[in-house]
Amino acid sequence: MTLASLMVRLTAGASNDAVLRFAANAVVQFGVGRVIGISACQPVQVYVSPDAYVPADLIEQDFERIDKDLKEAEKAFRSAMEGKAKSIEWRSTALAFGTIADYVAQQMRAADLLVTAAEGASSLFDSGRHVDLADLVLRAGRPVLIPGIGIDKLDLTSVVLGWKDTREARRAAEGALPLLKLAGRVTVVEVAAKDDLGDARKRTEDVSTWLAGHGVKASACAIEAVQDDPAEIEAIAKQLLAGLIVGGAYGHTRVREWVLGGVTRDLLLRPVGCSLLAH
Repeated sequence: MTLASLMVRLTAGASNDAVLRFAANAVVQFGVGRVIGISACQPVQVYVSPDAYVPADLIEQDFERIDKDLKEAEKAFRSAMEGKAKSIEWRSTALAFGTIADYVAQQMRAADLLVTAAEGASSLFDSGRHVDLADLVLRAGRPVLIPGIGIDKLDLTSVVLGWKDTREARRAAEGALPLLKLAGRVTVVEVAAKDDLGDARKRTEDVSTWLAGHGVKASACAIEAVQDDPAEIEAIAKQLLAGLIVGGAYGHTRVREWVLGGVTRDLLLRPVGCSLLAH
């Protein structure tokens, strides 16, 4: 399994320098042949009564701003990727229906991996430019790589694979294989209750053996849950100097509201290191 194509999500109307530096380095680091930039905007949502008048100038100005923001995002993307990959593509749209997460997830049929910056809390109030990252991760159907703040290049000297005996964790491990094969060492970690540690060791040993069959240098580690799972995973990652945490994204939707597990939520908003999530 190789990493043949990579998609990079940009936020229109904002600086994307950090995620572009990270993505450009990743393209070279992994020998990616095809890189796709993507961005989308939602027009201003005007909620008025049927008898109200919405000035045409307001709508026109909004679409002009969207066009300008998307063109600037494309220019920044092409400049950052110039000479980095054999094939460079751009996809963007002004959305008439649906969300930015919907659009990007649909386009992920074209790529092996999505690179996207984490979204701050303030972005929740600007759905016209920013994406609901939880929504995107759970819809993408591909691994999503989220660089930590200030990190320009993915450090694969040490990687932690957070294990839970679920479909999501298996999918994350499989999706991360191209990166794990390049890692100096991979530690499969499961946080378990004291009376489940024996079974947890067997599970993590199974996973590390499976990884070894794919040429990954892996070891197993089962740790007793003293604090909550996110804190335990974070602690072992710091201890092992891990440059990347890989994990399954757990959640479900009800009336389009995402409910995420604690580990997923913490990895999505993790500012100190890089995370790779798959659902």
